[in-house]
Amino acid sequence: MNMAEGGGKLYRKIVQAILADIADGTFPVGSRLPAERDLTDRFQVSRPTIREAMIALEMKGLVEARKGSGVFVLAASTIDEDKELDIGAFEITEARRLLEGEVAAVAATEINEAQLAELRTLLAQMAQDDNTAAEAADRRFHIAIAEATGNAVIISAVTDFWDMRFRSPLAREVLVKAGSLGTESRMAEHGRILAALEARSPVDARTAMRDHLARLIDHLLDVTETEAVERARAETNQRRRALARRSV
Repeated sequence: MNMAEGGGKLYRKIVQAILADIADGTFPVGSRLPAERDLTDRFQVSRPTIREAMIALEMKGLVEARKGSGVFVLAASTIDEDKELDIGAFEITEARRLLEGEVAAVAATEINEAQLAELRTLLAQMAQDDNTAAEAADRRFHIAIAEATGNAVIISAVTDFWDMRFRSPLAREVLVKAGSLGTESRMAEHGRILAALEARSPVDARTAMRDHLARLIDHLLDVTETEAVERARAETNQRRRALARRSV
């Protein structure tokens, strides 16, 4: 099945297809879903899209990722029970990578010294331990680059893409689990973007922005992969503690 063409959200189409497979008994309760690589081949989509679909199914309580074993069906469902989970974090970040790469390239030719000074201040603010404040500086950094283009539509689009991450239940689920890239990575990656803008280099600015957001996608993939492992470990430890209490 090739899902590369047609409208709609790709991850949601995969969720619907898996729900249909569960409903018709192809994947009965207790069975293991095909490996991620097999699903990417079947649906002809990327790993992030498959990962997003699996997280959506986990949020519905229909599947569970088990350490070293794969993803297992916990409950049966029907397509009619499918609820729209909205746009996912991978989808938003990929859209940001495409848009903000070009925005940075335009900004490199238009940005003035006052705007560069603001970006330097914001970069310094990203280094603080208060993650909420650092995140706010990060958001402002990206919007300030958009403002350097002087295009109100671009400014609105970049702002909306950023804030969309927390209006979407699916995106919020992934991003809360992921946390931030970490102060060191955040500083280094945004520092490269700033250096390219200071050099007035559209090519370097585009590359630095795209690399930063591609790194974020990789980070989300790593985190969603390890989240199931951490949950399994915590549940195992809880069961062991319960067993120990009963054995006393």
